[in-house]
This record gives sequence, structure tokens and C-alpha cells, in this order.
Amino acid sequence: MNDRAVELLEQYEIQVLRTRKGRGAIVCDTDRGCLIFREYSGSQDRIGLQDRLLKQIADAGQVRVEAIIPDREGSLLVRDMDGVGYVLKTWQEGRECNAHDRHECVEAVRLLGKLHKNMELPADMVNLPVFFSPEREYDKHNKELKRVRKYLQQKGQKSWFETSLRKAFDPFMEKAFAVTGQWQEYCQSFQAKGQAADSGKEDRVTFCHGDYQYHNILQEANGWFVVNFEKCMCDDPIRDLYLLLRKLLEKSNWSVALGEELLAAYEKERPISAKSWIDLYYRLAYPEKFWKIVNFYYNSGKAWIPGKNQEKLERVIEQEKEKQHFLDEIFRHVERLRQ
Repeated sequence: MNDRAVELLEQYEIQVLRTRKGRGAIVCDTDRGCLIFREYSGSQDRIGLQDRLLKQIADAGQVRVEAIIPDREGSLLVRDMDGVGYVLKTWQEGRECNAHDRHECVEAVRLLGKLHKNMELPADMVNLPVFFSPEREYDKHNKELKRVRKYLQQKGQKSWFETSLRKAFDPFMEKAFAVTGQWQEYCQSFQAKGQAADSGKEDRVTFCHGDYQYHNILQEANGWFVVNFEKCMCDDPIRDLYLLLRKLLEKSNWSVALGEELLAAYEKERPISAKSWIDLYYRLAYPEKFWKIVNFYYNSGKAWIPGKNQEKLERVIEQEKEKQHFLDEIFRHVERLRQ
């Protein structure tokens, strides 16, 4: 951030005592405590929705979350001379949740269950976002996989990474198409029965954080603090649980025992419906980590491919057997639930 962005802080009813650079943001010590000022690419409607959701969570008093600070005119979003938007939020100095600490991982999942109990808004509210469709999203991923596979087939001289990627491609792509096809069939069957998409609460719409991972779960003197709700969206809250589970389980080589403990911690706060269990199964079964590696490779410069890419690919390949064992153990009743 540049000095012109710092000047925008004059539009707020605060006294700035000191500023320092954070991760793509400016951390401000003020007469109202520690605040953070960062760029925001969303719209006024989007920031308004986020503000409403955060206030509802804060009012429930179960989870401490960030709050958006309006400027002197009451606007949640300010812009510089180039039209770039900025938002000012409360901040807590703390450390990220330790993904290698079992107790903290369980606490992060328990916290998520509490968070989700307060993330429903009226279905008739103005400017409500379109409900996210993971089946359509994964269908897009599959089209990209086909495109990259064709590219690798036609490419002449290949690097070591490209050779490894091409060799591993077919089994992962077959799984991606199989999972997506089964998921679409289930959703069509579910809709044909006339069942509601969100536990029958047609007057309420469920939201999720959208990026609930250990980077956004901070621990400081007064406990846990959840930040960065910019990606909040209308989707089954299981989306958040899936993202956190996948990241934590990849680090534990898909430990069944850890998975059971994490899921039990979430369900103590918020029971998972049969439909959400199926949703979670398909999200975990889809080879998203492989797709991410493919996506990064295809959309980046190919003259030099980082060695980290090879390491990530090898790890995904090595963990595939453990991942399938995890799915077989944890979701052994999913076939019955689909009926």
C-alpha cells in the first residue's frame, strides 16, 4: 500500500497513532484500538452483506469476529483517486491457528460449528447473492482438466514435472469425472423429490465464511478471533468444514482418527444433516488438490516450473491411497444416505 492509501484514513473518525505494514494491508494503532486497512475489490452491496453477517455473528456472542468500521459519512467502503476501494476493520494481534497442534485443530472446528449457527439471513433480503453450485464449479474444473490433458498430449519436449503430471493425469481425471457425474445425479434426484436445498428453511438462506482455514483463525490474549470474511457466500456451511478438513488431513496423511475427532467436535456444536454429509463426501472425494496443481501450471509461465510444484504433485499421488481409505472409513454409510 502507498502513502495515498494512508491518507484515506483521514476520512474516518479515528486518531491514528502509528501505522505499519502487514500482509498486503496497513495495521493501524488508533484511539479505538488496533485496526487494519486493506484493499477491497467488491461492491457496496457486497460489503453491506458482509457487514450485516458480521454484526449478526457478533450479536450472538459465541464467536469473536472482525467488524467493519464506517467512515465519517457512514460508508463502509472508501476509494482513492484511481477508484481502488479500501475497507477499515477491527484487528487483533495474535498468531494463526497451529495446523500441527491437534488440540488447536479440534478447537478450530468446534469454533466453526458455533460460527455456522449464526450465519443464516432472510431469504427475501435485497441483493441476495446467487446460491453457489459446487457441481457446476467442478464441471468447469473438469473442462479445464480435459484442456490441459490435451495440451500435454500434444506438447513435444516435456520437463520432468510435465512428464510426471502427464503420467498421473488419467486416473485423477477419471475420478474427477466420476465424482462429478455421481454428484449431479444425486442432486437431480434430490430436486426431483421436491426437497428443499437447505434443511427445509425456505425463509432463511445459509452462508459460509468462504475461506475458513488456519490463516484466518487467530489466537490472542482473549481467545480466538476469526477474520477475512470477504469470500462469504450463499452455500452449504459444509463448504467451510470441507476446506479446513482437507487442509488439515493433507498434513496428517489423511488420518482417520483425526478426521473422526474433528467431525465429532463440529457435530457437538452443529449436527450435520444427511444431505450435508453427502455434500461433504463429494467435495472431499473430488481431486481438488490435483486440479489446483494443474490449474497453477497451466495458467503460469512454463519456461521455468518451480520445484515446489513437483513436490506437491508427488505428495498428492502418494496420499491418494490414504485419502481413499479415509473416505471408505468415514463415509461407509454414504450409499445408504443417498437413497
